[in-house]
Amino acid sequence: MKTLKITIRVLIITITLSLTGFTNTFAQKFAYVDSDYILKSIPEYQNAQNEIDELSKTWQAEIEAMFTQVEQMYKAYQADAVLLPEDLKKKREDEIIKTEREAKELQRKRFGQDGDLFKKRQELIKPIQEKIFNAIEEIATKQNYAFIFDKASGPTIMYINARYNISDEVLDQIGSIMGVRKQ
Repeated sequence: MKTLKITIRVLIITITLSLTGFTNTFAQKFAYVDSDYILKSIPEYQNAQNEIDELSKTWQAEIEAMFTQVEQMYKAYQADAVLLPEDLKKKREDEIIKTEREAKELQRKRFGQDGDLFKKRQELIKPIQEKIFNAIEEIATKQNYAFIFDKASGPTIMYINARYNISDEVLDQIGSIMGVRKQ
């Protein structure tokens, strides 16, 4: 999926360059950044990453301990099951199931899509990424770059000068071809 997005971005750039004509193409300035290099050079990022790694290890140990407890409960249940009356069997089974659900819920809470780790990463890393983007945008504006690519994550566009956006022209062209006018 990421490769498809990159391919589409490169195709859009190629089309944009073709449509703006060769004279404009030579006048445009391009640059690239290596976001991995930039991030590794920022002590604030390294500190944030270390904090996230430590939290992750702590939470992972907590979850593993709960699953170990479930496993021990199950083994003890299996050893005792032959001797237990039905009501005690059911009670122990329910306790095992409840503990396992709690462990899975904690795992989702900590590491799920919108879990604690994701939130902590957003809290610590997003401000650094915004500083980097703002610096890129400022440099691009001052030095008149049309496009800035990120070398670290493939041909990802980090900055585009809005004056090179021809989306409305493409829609107009499609509308005239299809016999439909843009509203």
